[in-house]
Amino acid sequence: MIKTNVMRLLEQANITFSTKEYEVDESDLSGVHVAEQVGIPAEQVFKTLVAKGDKKGILVFCIPVNQELNLKKAAAAVGDKKVEMIHVKDLLGLTGYIRGGCSPVGMKKKYPTFIDETAELFDEIAVSAGVRGCQIVISPEALLQYVDAKVFDLTDI
Repeated sequence: MIKTNVMRLLEQANITFSTKEYEVDESDLSGVHVAEQVGIPAEQVFKTLVAKGDKKGILVFCIPVNQELNLKKAAAAVGDKKVEMIHVKDLLGLTGYIRGGCSPVGMKKKYPTFIDETAELFDEIAVSAGVRGCQIVISPEALLQYVDAKVFDLTDI
């Protein structure tokens, strides 16, 4: 298995995590498909979304893969009037990651990060290891602390 920058950063910070590899299916990059492949319930696998607020600029949101980001709740969480998703073509330049491999850990810059409150319901959650085909499984507290994230209700459910 390859070691990603995400793994190196977490190891340097002495944060415990495990990894789960999966086959990348180009026809189905959905997080629910990833959750099925790694054998973790979809509500415990979090996707990393990048958006832009009208005042705050680039923002990072982590939500369960079986949910959609509520842009009104996202805007309220950050204190902006409006938040919109960035274009996929801008993702690599802003974060250093591609779609399907975007992690809240180790982005090019430190952006304000928000994690859906459901993360705190679990002992472990999974997020991308920074590449397609690998997830890191980590305690939500460790992730929150490492990326300096705030917890909010960010989805419709």
